[in-house]
Amino acid sequence: QVRLVESGGGLVQGGGSLRLSCTGSGSIFSSTVMGWYRQAPGKQRDLVATISIGGSTNYGDSVKGRFTISRDNGKKALYLQMNSLKPEDTGVYYCNGLPPTSYWGQGTQVTVSS
Repeated sequence: QVRLVESGGGLVQGGGSLRLSCTGSGSIFSSTVMGWYRQAPGKQRDLVATISIGGSTNYGDSVKGRFTISRDNGKKALYLQMNSLKPEDTGVYYCNGLPPTSYWGQGTQVTVSS
């Protein structure tokens, strides 16, 4: 079965940076598109950024210009470099394919203070 493990979150002041990592077993990194998802407090999980096998990226409006998504297919890893963090970026971050499978990892908590 697919197993996804996210890491790299933490508590950071506004304007700070974090780098999130995701590793996956199975065939998920053969997916054409991978993405990072975020569940903010009191909100449903939404899509933050995506990247195709060929490296084409897309970002949600709220993170464009501040976040960078990347992938290493050989290492079966997905990354999210988060710069200029804002309190609105607070939430639990998950990785998955696009569309997502049913096998979500535990997520990694990102908390940005003002």
